[in-house]
Amino acid sequence: MHTEEKYNDIDKLIASYLSNELDEKSFSELKRWSMESETNRIYVRDQLEIWFSSGVLSDKTFFNKNEAFDLFKQRVAEAGRNKRLRRFSWKVIYRVAAVVLLLLLPLATYWQGKEAVKHNFADMVVEAPLGARTKLYLPDGTLVWLNAGSKIVYSQGFGVDDRNLSLEGEGYFEVTKNEKIPFVVETRELNLKVLGTKFNFKNYPEDEEVTVNLMEGKVALQNELKKMPALYLTPREKMVLNKRTGIIKKSKTHVEYSNAWSRNELFFDEELLEDIAKKLMRSYDVKIQVADSLRNKRFYGSFKIIGNTIDEVLQTIASTNRMQYRYED
Repeated sequence: MHTEEKYNDIDKLIASYLSNELDEKSFSELKRWSMESETNRIYVRDQLEIWFSSGVLSDKTFFNKNEAFDLFKQRVAEAGRNKRLRRFSWKVIYRVAAVVLLLLLPLATYWQGKEAVKHNFADMVVEAPLGARTKLYLPDGTLVWLNAGSKIVYSQGFGVDDRNLSLEGEGYFEVTKNEKIPFVVETRELNLKVLGTKFNFKNYPEDEEVTVNLMEGKVALQNELKKMPALYLTPREKMVLNKRTGIIKKSKTHVEYSNAWSRNELFFDEELLEDIAKKLMRSYDVKIQVADSLRNKRFYGSFKIIGNTIDEVLQTIASTNRMQYRYED
């Protein structure tokens, strides 16, 4: 057989052995192949290490070298009932068992250190600078857009045992469904948990409000500022959390506009002028100060970022006669 096909067959035998599903004929084949050369022995050892270190087997499995040896003797004894293998002596059996144990013993270290390795994964940080947006795919296939001035932090082991990440700023997520591992977004004021869905989450540190807009699926929201039962959103619903009071409000809305920024558009849905100013600062990388008398004013509007200068946007807002602006320095 070709080299690639040969290794594919051996990989299947190793997988069956680890799953305790290997019949005696296949077991004999794996044993024979591993003893043919030092190269083969090293290959089997390396494959076993990959299986164990990747966490394919159950975390509840406990590696016991004595049980492994007993199991091996039992398998060889069963194989010995075959006429072709009756000439096996215990000397040969112990030699073969030693080879298999030599392959398996290093793996005990993997089991003992498995949890420690998980806790020592490095943190991955992805940021979108002011005046720009960042698109990325997480290890589980989830699509993420980060708005200007935003960042996410997640473990290098994301998707192994959990799918937790922390968000600062604004992100649009198209979450890959995984019923076994929920997708969790954590912020200081609000945590969000889903299985698979599309949503926009905005929580800049300097904003007065946290906003979540749900396009598809279902999300559970946990208020970290005020003790209360989890709040659930269904499609086309919006949640706003006031950071000062901890009060949450839920309403129906045009959620399709909530991630307009990922298409280089600005959309204000009755937002506070102060928060609108922050959006403009992030999108155009400028500084804007809002007078105290205007902080609670809310505006509605839509603008293209590309093709409109900051001055043109401010002129349009000022045309409502609800505010004026001027340049300094």
